[in-house]
Amino acid sequence: MKLLWDSAAGLLVVTGGLLGLTLPFGKLATAAGVPAMVWAFVISLGTGGVLLLALLLRGERIRLTAHKLRYFFVTAAVSYAVPNLLMFSAIPHLGAGYTGIMFTLSPVVTLVFSILLGVRRPNLLGVVGIAVGFVGAVMVAVTRGEAGQPADFFWVAVGMLIPVSLAAGNIYRTVDWPEDTGPIELAVGSHLASATLLLAGILTLLGKGAFAPLGGVPLVVAGQVASASAMFAFFFRLQAVGGPVYLSQIGYVAAAVGLFAGTVFLGEHYQLLTWIGAVIITIGVFITTRAQNQTSLKMRSQAA
Repeated sequence: MKLLWDSAAGLLVVTGGLLGLTLPFGKLATAAGVPAMVWAFVISLGTGGVLLLALLLRGERIRLTAHKLRYFFVTAAVSYAVPNLLMFSAIPHLGAGYTGIMFTLSPVVTLVFSILLGVRRPNLLGVVGIAVGFVGAVMVAVTRGEAGQPADFFWVAVGMLIPVSLAAGNIYRTVDWPEDTGPIELAVGSHLASATLLLAGILTLLGKGAFAPLGGVPLVVAGQVASASAMFAFFFRLQAVGGPVYLSQIGYVAAAVGLFAGTVFLGEHYQLLTWIGAVIITIGVFITTRAQNQTSLKMRSQAA
């Protein structure tokens, strides 16, 4: 376990795999009539609650400061509440596998934000990776979801906003990480803040009756809470070990799990162009990762 906790590659596979399970769980829940906002609330409340219990059992406490509160609520909005709401709203229209492909764009968008905000300097290889990823994204976008069931471009646009929100969260969590604060504490605070924001939205826009459909899918709820809790325990550790761009590659693993589950277990079918686009996006991700590694090595050599 300690070896995994210190391995960026191992953490990436575990975190991405657990994230990918959110896609089929989300499709099953929304198909049963659970509103997207309610399912996002289930994930945040369940994850925050389980991890808070684990924290307390270890004898640890959350020591609130103004900095931590800001971090919790900004992270809650851009990393959890907004992308989950977008994802679960889009899945019924685009399919779990197609929506999962949106996760693969997160590394490319993260690198773009890193360059624009001065977190990382651009190099030629990074620009090439961004361009390749963009070409793949266009190819995926024009197929508009499952084969024979083209979705409105509105829902394709909603899906494309998922990696934008995730990338913003990747950058923010790195630049504003509170000092002397562990990953589990940050996961607990951010998810409980997300649950608070989503609950306010549900009660204001949907009413208490929006929770009723959850009674029809108790096993899906249990599976989602268990996988999400485990995923976020590793998520913040990966953030600390690998950094924002490396972290964003969990989307590649998540998309693979989502596509596999969607086609094998949920009966989804996608056009050849969708698969080709997904492969091209993956190539773009590898190029941007290579560019990140080159930049990191250059910075280390200069520091030495």
